[in-house]
Amino acid sequence: MIVILFLLMAGFVVLIKGADIFVDGAAHLARTLDVSPMIIGLTVVAFGTSVPELFVNIAASVGGDTDIALGNVMGSNIANGLLVLGISALIRPLQIFRKTVWQAIPFSLLAAIMLWVLANDVFVDGSFFSILSRSDGWVLLGFFTVFMAYSAAVIAPVDGLPPVDPVPPEKAAAVALKMAFGFCGLLFGSRWIVDSAVALADRLGAPRVVVGLTVVALGTSLPELATSVAAARRGAAEIAVGNVVGASIFNILFVLGISAVIRPLPVTPAANVDLAVLTATSVLLVVFLFAGQVRVMGRREGGLALFLYVLYTGYLVYPLFF
Repeated sequence: MIVILFLLMAGFVVLIKGADIFVDGAAHLARTLDVSPMIIGLTVVAFGTSVPELFVNIAASVGGDTDIALGNVMGSNIANGLLVLGISALIRPLQIFRKTVWQAIPFSLLAAIMLWVLANDVFVDGSFFSILSRSDGWVLLGFFTVFMAYSAAVIAPVDGLPPVDPVPPEKAAAVALKMAFGFCGLLFGSRWIVDSAVALADRLGAPRVVVGLTVVALGTSLPELATSVAAARRGAAEIAVGNVVGASIFNILFVLGISAVIRPLPVTPAANVDLAVLTATSVLLVVFLFAGQVRVMGRREGGLALFLYVLYTGYLVYPLFF
């Protein structure tokens, strides 16, 4: 058990560090190619915090561990909405302007509802079992393309993008080496995480999807937690919330889309509880942040979000020990 936990933690360290190096290299490459800062913000910055989820899901899908792939995305989004924003609001109340919220959050809620519909073949079209098929994956990727176009046309010009640190051009060889090194970290780290998660589930006698929803999801959500907490401490509430909303949309539409295209993901009836919690999290975010012209997600709302996350986690792990 100790070896499994050590490999799991080592996998998270290698994965997150690899993601940092890879995204930094991508930013340098974009500046070297004279790509505009707006495009860098819409792609590299948005892509950055969700790289761990993406590579863990690719590794899980390729290896046939589809329960971990599905659990990782659902668990990460629930952790983002309840844990990450809850902690951020406790540090400093998050004041958000309604226009900004309604330009981004509808896609987050739409993505959650779309996932529920696509993942419920039994209820929607009377099939004998539910599965996120390859065609479902292409549908998700199509909507992701629409979201990116919408972001470029509407959100970015009106509200601006999170500030991006100046990135000086570098020599092509140095950039390529940096990206290759980061990519290797992503590959090895994600594989260690998936293998360790499978071993941990087998050792505990737990469903793999539960390990994906909890341990793996928490680990891959660390970049979002670090980014949003740092933004909250600086008083940059728009960045803290935008990071969570953007990552949640990216996880469902892009990460799950890619995962389903690689290998169809079976969906058990029990997963409907997690899908319901995921959708409710998006609804709560709207309730917390939309009231009048300006709404503050204060410490009370942050505490409630954290309480709900602890309650949900307890619901998942209670059967393992009692």
